[in-house]
Amino acid sequence: MSFNDDPRRYEHLSAIRLEDPDAVARAAAARRRHPGLKYGTQNFIVAADHPARGALSVGADPVAMADRRELLDRLQIALANPAVDGVLASPDIMDDLLLLGALEGKLVFGSMNRGGLAGLVNEIDDRFTGHTAAALDALGADGGKMLTRICLGDPDTASILEATAKAVDSLAARKLIAMVEPFLSIRQANGTVRNDLSPDAVIKSIAIAQGLGSTSAYTWMKLPVVAEMDRVMAATTLPTVLLGGDPDAGQDEVFASWQAALALPGVQGLTVGRTLLYPQDGDVAGAVATAASLLKTTELLKTPAKVSE
Repeated sequence: MSFNDDPRRYEHLSAIRLEDPDAVARAAAARRRHPGLKYGTQNFIVAADHPARGALSVGADPVAMADRRELLDRLQIALANPAVDGVLASPDIMDDLLLLGALEGKLVFGSMNRGGLAGLVNEIDDRFTGHTAAALDALGADGGKMLTRICLGDPDTASILEATAKAVDSLAARKLIAMVEPFLSIRQANGTVRNDLSPDAVIKSIAIAQGLGSTSAYTWMKLPVVAEMDRVMAATTLPTVLLGGDPDAGQDEVFASWQAALALPGVQGLTVGRTLLYPQDGDVAGAVATAASLLKTTELLKTPAKVSE
């Protein structure tokens, strides 16, 4: 797929930010909101908060997400599909999308903690450096997402659990969704952090994360698709969206795993970024359409996408 290569195609965003920064707030206030959530109708949310953590790689390309113009091109292609319900974004990207008018009728989730930079010496100390609950409320957003890595060998885990609990409460006080993305994490001998994706580890992370905060009334889980997803989903009654990550498997295999997981009770949809925005074949619209075909609605179960044997 070819993209618009005009280097000035988003120059107007820079001009607006310079001369009229209040335009972001006006665009947020004027935006048409999503019609509302309903159990049985799964939601499709595109994730675009990776760059704010310094995570620019996709597959073998270490700087795939570095060009903001290309990322905005890809996001607008994805959001143009009416089956895409919304976006999960860091403040900089969300503001761009608001100014572009790309979030009309969409769900909007802000990314709250981006301080645990990829490869940072104290990566587990994942401080809340992005959206606040108050800012999301002012923007008319639907909620905020927080990554909650639980590393039993790292003393900073206690701080991130406390910060997550406070964020859950702050969002709930404003009737906003807290999308919590938990992992049991391991610091390896070389200092890097690895998430344990075994079913038992994911189940344990759910048990810890869903108990954070003084209420779970507005809490969702954001979980990886792993083996034994029936056991994983049996660990919670909270609405759950599935994350995509940066998979090593082929695209057909990934879609097949999502299809099976989406059939489980409690799964409210997909929150996927790099897998669809930077597909192996370059066809963003095609990847988004295939993923959308896996989702179910109240009225009918859409015909599942064909995947390779």
